[in-house]
Amino acid sequence: MKFACLAAPVFVAVAPAFAQTAAMAPVPITPDVSYSAPLVSSSIAPYPLAPSLMVAPSARRSPPPSPAELRVRAANRRATLEPSTGGYLNAVQVYPFSEGTIYHVFTAPERVTDIVLQPGETLGAVAAGDTVRWVIGDTTSGGGDTKRTHVLVKPFTAGLSTNLVITTDKRTYHLALTSTDRAAMSALSWTYPQDQLIALKAAAERARAEQPIASGLQVEQLHFNYAISGDQPVWRPLRAFDDGRQTFIEFPPNLGVGEAPPLFLVDSKGTPSLVNYRVEGRFYVVDRIFDAAELRLGFKHQDIVRIARVGEADKRRRRA
Repeated sequence: MKFACLAAPVFVAVAPAFAQTAAMAPVPITPDVSYSAPLVSSSIAPYPLAPSLMVAPSARRSPPPSPAELRVRAANRRATLEPSTGGYLNAVQVYPFSEGTIYHVFTAPERVTDIVLQPGETLGAVAAGDTVRWVIGDTTSGGGDTKRTHVLVKPFTAGLSTNLVITTDKRTYHLALTSTDRAAMSALSWTYPQDQLIALKAAAERARAEQPIASGLQVEQLHFNYAISGDQPVWRPLRAFDDGRQTFIEFPPNLGVGEAPPLFLVDSKGTPSLVNYRVEGRFYVVDRIFDAAELRLGFKHQDIVRIARVGEADKRRRRA
């Protein structure tokens, strides 16, 4: 019995050691079929990624410009007139005005650029591409014929660009506005070569009209024995006369407004033929004396005015 009692503790001691050894042995792991992990698609993530792990999509490339767009860009570049050192009059950039030209204007924040129009020019409308980041207004100076319109522009910040269109009763201005950090044009205005040319032509016309149509004319040498008959167009001559060497046909002042009628000489058989003459103001000057001539103008309905020289007997008969 003592042995048995002794043996029992030994068995008990051995049993825990055996159990511990068995627990430490590798045991195959059986997957738990009650949980199924979500399938991951190759194109769609199963869960939203953290912002730090998100990959930004590649920037979308804009399509290349079309040939038509390239032509527009090239035309605008060629039409743009930049400020020039020789174009400054004190602080005013003076551009020569030309229809369809784009005038480049540099502006800056906290600076007002003054766009000065022609004296006597009436402002129509002012339109800008960007009216949110630009301050645009207008005012006037002077009065009467010297009254001038001023269009004032100012950007809110640097690095801006837009276009400006100004219409008046005489012309249309196209401007490209650019804002810089500091450099701003104080003012700009224009010269008008076309208007100056028109003024020169008008002055020349007035001087020519004031000149005599012929030099050395003596009143006693003039003969007014010409009769005017026929249709009544607006260009019908007022009178005709000669000085014994040249014949002068006087027209109303509106001769230069419309088409001037050609002059034909008419022979004794009534056959017309063109004759050389020159125009001096509102006079036709023919370097010869004729008995009969006709002024003709028109196609379907032709206006004909006859100019005939009459003798002294005819004049007495007409006066009676």
